Parts: sequence; C-alpha cells; structure tokens
Amino acid sequence: MPRPIAFLSDYGLADEFVGVCHSIWVAQAPGVAIIDLTHEIPAHDVRAGALALVRSVQYLPDEAVVVAVVDPGVGTDRRLVGVQVGAVTLLGPDNGLLAPAAAMLGGADLVVDITNADCQIPAPGPTFAGRDILAPVAALVAMGTPLTALGERVDLASLIPGLLGVPVVRDDGVIDAQVWWIDRFGNCQLNLGAEELIECGVAPGGLVEIHLGGRAKSARWVTTYAEAKPSELVVLIDSYGLAALALDRASAANEYSLAPGAAVVLVPPGVTPEGIGQ
Repeated sequence: MPRPIAFLSDYGLADEFVGVCHSIWVAQAPGVAIIDLTHEIPAHDVRAGALALVRSVQYLPDEAVVVAVVDPGVGTDRRLVGVQVGAVTLLGPDNGLLAPAAAMLGGADLVVDITNADCQIPAPGPTFAGRDILAPVAALVAMGTPLTALGERVDLASLIPGLLGVPVVRDDGVIDAQVWWIDRFGNCQLNLGAEELIECGVAPGGLVEIHLGGRAKSARWVTTYAEAKPSELVVLIDSYGLAALALDRASAANEYSLAPGAAVVLVPPGVTPEGIGQ
C-alpha cells in the first residue's frame, strides 16, 4: 500500500483545485489514503498555514507524505522542496510554510530542491504547481520513490524559517505575546504556554492583567470554558498546550477586535509597567 498523503492548502472548496489533486493521487498511487487537513487557510497566508501544519503534523500517521500549498510566489523563482523528518516527508514551497512543522517533528534530516522535470506534469502555465509538480511528486514519494530522485540536496540551514513570533519577557516580568490562531468559536490562542504564565506570576485560578485591542482587562486562569462567568474574559491552556483567551459561548476575538498576529501584553500581579503598546 502507498504511504498516506495529508493535504493542506489555501485552495478552498469552491474551485476544482483540491479535487484535481485528489484525482492525480488516486490515478498514480492506487489505494492511497488521503487526509484533508484543511483547505480554508486564508488566501496567501503562509503564517496561518504554517500554524495549522504545526498543530496537525504530530497527529499524522507514521510515514505520512504531507503536501502543503500556501504559495503566493507560485511561478516565481521560489523553491519547491521536499523535507524528510524522520519517517515523515513534507512537500511544499520554501517560504516558511514547512519549517515550523519540521522543527516540531525534531528537525529536517534531508532537504531537496524539487527540480526533476521527469517527475512533473507538463503544463501550459506555471500557476498551478500544486497540480503540476507537488501532486505527482507526492504520488511518487507515496509509492516509494526516494526524495533524492526529485532533485538536488540542499543545505538544511537554507530552509526558510517560519514567520511565527515568540513571546518576549521583559525585565519586570511583563510578557509581550501575540495571537497565533483564532478558532471558529472565537477563542484566541497565544504564543505562550503554562510555563510562561507561571513565570509571569500567575497561578491556576489567579488573575493576570491583559492589554489587548486597546483595552486592559483582568483574566482569570481557568481549566474549562464553562468555568467562565457571563462576559468574563478567561485564560486557559488549550488542547495544544498553549494559553488561549476565551469567553464562555461567545467570541473573544469579536469582543476585543482581535485578529491573528494581534499584540497581547500580560502584566504580572503587582507590576505597574511603562510603555505598554496596544
């Protein structure tokens, strides 16, 4: 049986793009299992695609072939690469989309520049690399073709890093964080975990002052959404181990006008910080 193929893109489902890629895999890798992670990444949003891939990749089957397509530079001289990380193979544009997932899995063992035209579908134009290059390449890899047959090895360090910000802890313990992801319920995942909250002087059940969306609010550290009182902003550790801002059965993102990438400042109890940006 071929290796399973996991597929993530910003293609959406209104057009035929996803279905055409599926068709190539069914034809060229008979019996392949295809996992659609998501195709609703905002158009051209490499950062959002990288985050979705990081959240997903640790749960994929062993030896999965991952095809990730969020490619605003399609048709330019940007590279398409294959990245081997243990038993998993990542295929996609070298624009920061793949690097965070590779790091999550333990770091790249091999990176190749996908240039072998014999592995691709001839096309009248360069604007659908997902169909013409990545789909047939994924089928070959799923059927056992080694990455080194797809093109030349490149320096592991040349893989373009992701665009994911890290929290900054100031001398007084104030944490400059950001919203990484907003789910369909309006919960806002931050780029920090329980350890950073504890370092900020917050304990489960305690309060932390949060500056967000031009406002300052106190948020209580709870365990579940249902612990929040009506209209109470809370912080909890979500299923990915990261801190999230939430309201019970309401959208924190809408209430506080937050979007992915928005700045969030957490202030330890008893600290009066200076120069907090909103």
